[in-house]
Amino acid sequence: MNLHLARYWCEHAWLGGERAASGVLVTVEDDRFVSVEPGAPRPPDAVHLAGLTLPGFANTHSHAFHRALRGRTEAGRGTFWTWREDMYRVAQALTPDAYYALARATYAEMALGGVTLVGEFHYLHHQPDGTAYDGPNEMGVAVVAAALDAGLRVTLIDACYLGAGPGEGPSGAQLRFADAGAEAWAERTEALGPELGPLLGRGARLGAAVHSVRAVAPAGAEVVAARATARGVPLHFHLSEQAAENEASLAAYARTPAQVLADAGALGSSSTAVHATHLSDADVGLLAGSNSGVCMCPTTERDLADGTGPARRLGLSGSPVSLGTDSHAVVDMFQEMQALEMDERLRTGQRGHWTAGELLSAATARGHEALGWAGDGRIVPGATADMVTVALGSARLAGWSPDQLLAQVVFGALAADVTHVVASGRPIVVDGRHRLVDDVPGALDEAIKAVLTP
Repeated sequence: MNLHLARYWCEHAWLGGERAASGVLVTVEDDRFVSVEPGAPRPPDAVHLAGLTLPGFANTHSHAFHRALRGRTEAGRGTFWTWREDMYRVAQALTPDAYYALARATYAEMALGGVTLVGEFHYLHHQPDGTAYDGPNEMGVAVVAAALDAGLRVTLIDACYLGAGPGEGPSGAQLRFADAGAEAWAERTEALGPELGPLLGRGARLGAAVHSVRAVAPAGAEVVAARATARGVPLHFHLSEQAAENEASLAAYARTPAQVLADAGALGSSSTAVHATHLSDADVGLLAGSNSGVCMCPTTERDLADGTGPARRLGLSGSPVSLGTDSHAVVDMFQEMQALEMDERLRTGQRGHWTAGELLSAATARGHEALGWAGDGRIVPGATADMVTVALGSARLAGWSPDQLLAQVVFGALAADVTHVVASGRPIVVDGRHRLVDDVPGALDEAIKAVLTP
């Protein structure tokens, strides 16, 4: 077997903690780090990464097709529920080919900002009238292929979606999302592995999801949770994103969504609650006490006027915190990190809740763990060789100093400052240009217009 060998000399690199190391020589063999040497002289044969090099980011929660909505739902007043109607219209327009094109361009945009692993929370399963495609997972296969073709690893989190709310069946665009029942979801997802075939060996893994307590009743949630456990895959779920979700759950089940999922066996160290915005004290205790992770999506949560969840309290109580871009109103993991801290300042009237190292861990290692890639998201021997380099020459980072570099980058940089991205040992972004998708803005423009043009 011919192995891919490469050496990179990082001017500065984050290897953990609260400071960046200088002069870090990294050796990559195929898709893995094999050695990491701080304080090393620069060899003439090593690729020079000028700036600060970080582990590749994990975008823990993505809905790729939502990218078509950016800037189109901002005029006028409204809520999550009015935004949802616009989302349904986009969902109705997608074919497998159109979905592939839109998702590939969206993932390429992520790559330009340093994302090397994405968790795609996937619920767009069927044809517009709700009937299955000839290959029942054709849409999921399109999404996985799109991520891999954009150079990213992907966990396809296949979501069980059964109804519009407690006691309500699906209608309209929801027919594309819904299986006939939890057992039908389980049967369809059993076919995912064979349908994906060799794509699983190229950097794809599978996960499972209860879309929400709105869309899956307690009995269905039990089935999904049991199947996720039996398959040994991560389990994700939208949780208490809006106050109305809690009210509906209490009315139908006399329990909060967190209590419903706890009783269904859905909480635990392999589980991730997405948003977790409107939680009671008891809900926080259930999540933290079970070591369930939480994925915060601050730029989406503010865009949809959902509110801000108790992220710091959850993290301190025992729930690992990761980050996602969700609806892609913004695709910038730096902004997600910054917003996690800034939202907490607004909630509490105090500053300094998260250190730069903690925020980076949320964007890297914690996200990898949530997506079933534990051990990655670090620049250490044995981990998948993912790196993102931030240039230090922009006006945003002017005045940086070595002793404060980590905080200056975490709180000051944007995705636009990323110049070089290595994913699974191969460079996919060089000097700010994507090597697999030559014209990312053009690809996005074409894919979005193809979906939105009647």
